[in-house]
Amino acid sequence: MKHIFQKGTNPAKPTLLLLHGTGGNELDLLPLAGKIDEEASVLSVRGNVLENGMPRFFRRLAEGVFDEEDLVYRTTELNEFLDEASQTYDFDRDNIVAVGYSNGANIAASLLFHYQDALKGAILHHPMVPRRGIHLPDLADKSVFITAGTNDPICPSQESTELQSMLENANANVQIHWENMGHQLTFSEVEAAAKWYLGIGF
Repeated sequence: MKHIFQKGTNPAKPTLLLLHGTGGNELDLLPLAGKIDEEASVLSVRGNVLENGMPRFFRRLAEGVFDEEDLVYRTTELNEFLDEASQTYDFDRDNIVAVGYSNGANIAASLLFHYQDALKGAILHHPMVPRRGIHLPDLADKSVFITAGTNDPICPSQESTELQSMLENANANVQIHWENMGHQLTFSEVEAAAKWYLGIGF
């Protein structure tokens, strides 16, 4: 997978896995990493799927309708890439915190849904429920921060609250932050995520 890796100054800190939204790339979220943790290593990945020339992490059948077969395949692909990257760049595979926006948040949530040890935690900006009707692994030691817009036309508020419930039912520690905005990623929610991250003490 096309990516950028930046070695951090403190190897004890998590590696921040940056996952862009539809039409983005591995450069988009790099400014967020510095606001969250200046000492952490950063692994920013580009999605392998193209939709009308726009990179994504998995296919969809329509707006808000995911291609579940492709979602499962691409989630496995990303998880295996993290295994390889941790060896290539010599970072702790068990200490990855995902930072995803929109489609990137959805694939990060899918990692949590399918692989118990894929992530230590996640910051999910405007995510949706990746899959329904499956049994989630025990996420007892995972911490997740969700940001959502009350007027988001792409990600309805009930998607965010349902995702929160599903993760909490799997024993994850989940906090949700609301903005009176739409689907755009705002500076105030990035600040809220950074404050949450600091409070968790990763």
